[in-house]
Amino acid sequence: MLAGCAGSDETQVAVGLDDPAKKEIAMRLVSSAENSSLDWKAQYGYIEDIGDGRGYTVGIIGFCSGTGDLLAVVERFTKARPGNALAPFLPALRAVRGSDSHEGLGRPFTDAWARAAGDPALRAAQDAERDRAYFKPAVQQAERDGLGALGQFIYFDAYVMHGSGDTKGSVGFRTLREKALSTAEPPARGGDEKAYLNAFLDARVEAIRREPSHTDTSRIETAQRVFVREGRLGLEKPLRWKVYGDSYRIDAE
Repeated sequence: MLAGCAGSDETQVAVGLDDPAKKEIAMRLVSSAENSSLDWKAQYGYIEDIGDGRGYTVGIIGFCSGTGDLLAVVERFTKARPGNALAPFLPALRAVRGSDSHEGLGRPFTDAWARAAGDPALRAAQDAERDRAYFKPAVQQAERDGLGALGQFIYFDAYVMHGSGDTKGSVGFRTLREKALSTAEPPARGGDEKAYLNAFLDARVEAIRREPSHTDTSRIETAQRVFVREGRLGLEKPLRWKVYGDSYRIDAE
């Protein structure tokens, strides 16, 4: 049969998280764990110190004052909107980086964040920093490892929760991947995708249990591990999962 003729058996290209619909699913999954809600777009104004040693946690994926990504968001916002209500806090955000301190921030900062949250420029700053620091590097590495949409999401979620590199008391994405590679090969090296993803999730469970600020592994065991077991390697809907005891679902249209 000639190529391109009707009825030909053409190879379908797998759809990854670069597809807007798949990225939307990924964000809803992350939001269920970060904010106990599927409505991730309602989280731009979120701000709280959750007691994890990283200071204030804010926004759509939990940017933190202690890790410096919150500073990056406010710098982006200030570049787009000079003289905004958060700009005066830039010196304090630089000073508290690497700690859980609220020095120079406190109620004035949390109030200013809440007021600024409706500004499209702050939302765009959050989106851009999410993509630069977390989404794009996670998806690119997953693609190099031969992983589909589920694996790309699993990498992205690991970036969000653990960061790219190790920090004091926390194991980062690069170490998690190295541990997974020590026990299983990714598809790009001829390995089985499910086996590799389970190895990566095993490394995450171990890391979570070792962190003083994290002990609950339901983000893995009753969510991502379920998708792997069900073979939803392309994040095919419907999806059913639980995080921290709460049940969620994304139904097929």
